[in-house]
Amino acid sequence: MLKLHVNDEISRLKVLVLGTAESCGPTPKPEEAYDPKSLEHIKAGTYPKESDMVAEMEALAKVFEKYGVQVYRPEVLQDCNQIFSRDIAFVIENKLIIANILPDREKEVEAILHVLDEIDDAHILHPPEAVHVEGGDVMPWGDYIFIGTYTGSDYADYITARTNKAAVEYISEQFPHKKVKSFELRKSNTDAKQNALHLDCCFQPLGKGKAILHKNGFLVEEEYQWLVDFFGKDNIFEITSDEMYQMFSNVFSISPEVVISEKNFTRLNWWLREQGFTVEEVPYAEIAKQEGLLRCSTLPLVRE
Repeated sequence: MLKLHVNDEISRLKVLVLGTAESCGPTPKPEEAYDPKSLEHIKAGTYPKESDMVAEMEALAKVFEKYGVQVYRPEVLQDCNQIFSRDIAFVIENKLIIANILPDREKEVEAILHVLDEIDDAHILHPPEAVHVEGGDVMPWGDYIFIGTYTGSDYADYITARTNKAAVEYISEQFPHKKVKSFELRKSNTDAKQNALHLDCCFQPLGKGKAILHKNGFLVEEEYQWLVDFFGKDNIFEITSDEMYQMFSNVFSISPEVVISEKNFTRLNWWLREQGFTVEEVPYAEIAKQEGLLRCSTLPLVRE
């Protein structure tokens, strides 16, 4: 049996599920887009090709191999985009929470049943239907659980609003010994530069007490300020709206010292190395066109 253990974003990674870009289906129609960035590329004719995305994911898989990480992949479903495994489930401590995601993505969960079969049923949580939550919005961080949410009365109008108030309450009930801190995110169905799809699109804690932040991703300035104070201004790499759009904050830590980043993130990668991190660069610019990057494609199951 798999003994789940994830208590933060950075401890040495042992086991994870990495999504797959195989058989991800034809380019969606504009009305099928889940986010404004995909929509932009569908309309411009620059939507990524399957072969390019498969190659990018293989480059990422090789990094995990290099560091001895055990990697599960989903079963390949015909014509189904299964790249973003973080959306469908996430682990906090020794519990795996199955996300209530957009209804037409439920079959993605079935594609990881071979993984779920290795986990004790008592450790798999199925939130009630009213709870909307995706893994990109949830970050365990020691005594804290950080959650990105949108609680505006117009929640239902935003396909980009993925985690609701009921989810914050549910996670607080499941982990009563943790401090749950939620952050209101800025949402837009039409402007990718004004849309923080998930918390990890505008914030990412790193090892060495560092963090990546984008101020405009947060609707409430005090909540953004809370993070600045928590990490300390000197420890924060503040990204521009263009860098948020390119997904600079969606990097992924294999350990407190090792960060996987996109090879074109020159300014960030330089800063990371200056802070003493080992940066494993991979090409991921095609996948980024779907408003998701490295953290979105990974579902950590066991960290040390």
